[in-house]
Amino acid sequence: MTLHILVSDPLSEEGLQPLRESKNIEVTVNTSLSKEDLIASIGRYDALLVRSQTQVTREVIENAANLKVIGRAGVGVDNIDLEATTEHGILVVNAPDGNTNSAAEHTIAMLMALARKIPQAFTALKEHHRWDRKSFVGVELKNKTLGIVGLGRIGSEVAARAKGLRLNVIAYDPFLTEEKADKMGIEYGTLDEVLQKGDFITVHTPLLKETKHIINRDAFQKMKDGVQIINCARGGIIDEEALYEAILSKKVAGAALDVFEEEPLQNFKLLELPEVIATPHLGASTVEAQENVAIDVCQDVLEILTGGLAKHPVNLPSLPLEVMKKIEPYFVLSEKLGSFVSRLSDEAIEEVCIYYSGELADLNTAPLTRNTVKGMLKRYLGDHVNDVNAPYLAKKKGITVNEHKTSSTKGFTNLLTVEIKTKTGLKKVAGTLLNGLGARIVKVDDYSVDVTPAGHMILIRHKDQPGAIGRVGTLLAKFDVNIATMQVGRSNVGGDAIMMLTVDRQAEEHVISQLKELTDIFNVIAIDL
Repeated sequence: MTLHILVSDPLSEEGLQPLRESKNIEVTVNTSLSKEDLIASIGRYDALLVRSQTQVTREVIENAANLKVIGRAGVGVDNIDLEATTEHGILVVNAPDGNTNSAAEHTIAMLMALARKIPQAFTALKEHHRWDRKSFVGVELKNKTLGIVGLGRIGSEVAARAKGLRLNVIAYDPFLTEEKADKMGIEYGTLDEVLQKGDFITVHTPLLKETKHIINRDAFQKMKDGVQIINCARGGIIDEEALYEAILSKKVAGAALDVFEEEPLQNFKLLELPEVIATPHLGASTVEAQENVAIDVCQDVLEILTGGLAKHPVNLPSLPLEVMKKIEPYFVLSEKLGSFVSRLSDEAIEEVCIYYSGELADLNTAPLTRNTVKGMLKRYLGDHVNDVNAPYLAKKKGITVNEHKTSSTKGFTNLLTVEIKTKTGLKKVAGTLLNGLGARIVKVDDYSVDVTPAGHMILIRHKDQPGAIGRVGTLLAKFDVNIATMQVGRSNVGGDAIMMLTVDRQAEEHVISQLKELTDIFNVIAIDL
C-alpha cells in the first residue's frame, strides 16, 4: 500500500530525500494551496508536512480522513489545531532542536543591534545620506542585566551567549530551580524579579493561554525606566498595544521584534516608532536551521509511518530515551490487558484503574496508560482509537482513568494490573513479562493463571466439579474447535473456578451458546487478542 505525504510549505530537499527514497511512499510538494484547496485535497494524504505558513485548522482536520501524522518543521505549533488533531487521533510532531542555535544567535544579534541602534544609523546613512553620530549613541552590554522569561532550549542558549558578553543574567521559568540556575552561572528569579531587574528583557516561552500577553501593561509598570525589550519567540507573548504605549511614555527605550501577533505583518504602527527595530520572523532562517528541522521532522514522520515511535511528539507525553527503553517491552502487554478486561463485562465502564507494581512504579508510565486505554476502547471504537485520542475518547464517554503505583509485586519483578468498574462491580486482569517467554496473563479477577495473551481464547466461569472440563472438551470437539492450551484456576475445592482456553480458531456464537448451557457452567466469553 502506498502512503501519501503532502508538503504544503517549503522544506529543505535534504530533509525530504529519505521520504522520497522510501518504498511505498509518495511525496507531493504543493506550497501554493489555498485554504479551500487544502481542505478539498487533504483527505487522500497519510501525512502532512508544514512550517508556519499553512494553517491546519479544525476544518482541515475534519476533512483529513486518512491523516496519521502532521510534522511541523520547527518548534511552534500555534498554526495547528492541537485539540482537533488529538480528538481525531492524529499525531503531531515537531523539530524542537534543529533551529535552537539559529534562534539564539538571532536573539543576540537583535540585542546588540538594539543596544547600538545599528538599523536606525544604517537607515539614516543610506537613505538620507546623514552622517549623524550624535543621534545614535548606544549603550554597552557589559555589566548590564539581561532578564530572560522562559529558559528552555533557546532561552538557555541565549543565557550562555549573554554571559560571554559579560551581561548579568536573571531568568524565570516554571521549571527552573535555584540549583539549576547556580550550575548555569545565572540568577534565579520570579517573573516579577526578572521584570524589575532587567535592563534588557527577552522572552522565550511558547505561546499558550497562560503566556499570551504575559508582557502586558502591568508587566511594563514593574520594569525599569528605559528598559529594552526583545521578542524572537512568538507573536502574542507581548501585548503590542501595551508596548506601543510604553514606548510613547518613555518607559521602554527600545524594542527588537522578530515576531508579531499577526503575520504577515499588516499593522505597521509599532514600526513607525524610531525606537523599534524588526525582522520578518527570521529567527530560524539560516541554511543550517532549515536543513536541520526538515531532516528531524521528516525522520520522525518516516518512523511513525513505518511503525516506529516518534522522538518529538507534541500531543503525546515525551519521555527520555532511557525511560522509553525500559517501558517499551510492556506496550504489547498493556494493550492486550486493556483489550482483555473490556470483554469481561458487557456493562458500561465507569472507571479504569491501572496498577503498576515493582520497577514499573518508579517510571513514567503515561504511554502505557494511554496504550491500555486504547486497547480497552478498541472493543467499542475499533481502529478509530489510538494512543493520541484514547484519553480524550475515554473522557468523552465518561470513563475516569486512574494510575496507582506500588513496590509490592506478589512474586513478580513487575506486574501490570488493569481493573474496570461498572455499575454492578469490578473486573480485573493482571500481566507481566517472563524472561524468555514474553507477555503473560497471570491473574483474572482473583484466579491465578498463566496464559499468553494472543490469538483465540475462551474464558469459562464454572463450578469446580468433576466432569466440567470433559464436557467442555467434548462439546468443542463436536464442532471441530481444537484446544491448544488450557489453564484452570479455582478459589477452593468445589467452589467457583475458571477455565482459560486458547483454541486454534474462534468458536462461533452458537458454540458459545451451547457451552453456556452445559451443567455447572456460569458464563462463557470468547476473546480475540
